[in-house]
Amino acid sequence: MGYTTAAGTALAISAAHPATQDAAGFVALTYTTISKVDKIGTFGGTFAKVEFQPLVGGKLKLKGSVDYGTLNPTMARDPSDAGQTLLQTAANNTTNTNYSFKITRQDGSIVYCEGLVFGFPETIDGADTVNTASPTIEISNQPIYVAAP
Repeated sequence: MGYTTAAGTALAISAAHPATQDAAGFVALTYTTISKVDKIGTFGGTFAKVEFQPLVGGKLKLKGSVDYGTLNPTMARDPSDAGQTLLQTAANNTTNTNYSFKITRQDGSIVYCEGLVFGFPETIDGADTVNTASPTIEISNQPIYVAAP
């Protein structure tokens, strides 16, 4: 199958850092699943465009710095969920401490990355809505992709 849906995808967090920035380093960590997630967000490298226009000749275009993306999961807020609690702890951490993340897709393939959690805002809306949280996780390393077994 060449494509899948997001159904069945899971997000997990670890306060530990991998010994190496490869699949083996991330696999060795212990992760806590973040439950009740309904979307995860966008990730993968995007380069800034660097331009220079000389007075004579064509415009020079180069790849600049890379941004590995931002995870913006939304979830039904559950203070008793260990994964959500660790994510909120990461957001409240005032140091620039990265946490490790594991995204397990429906087909069993995995994406590992590290990120800095910038916030954990909650939304309390109308009477017929679920209270949600929408953290912001800025990815700080090139994601590590592991094929399905």
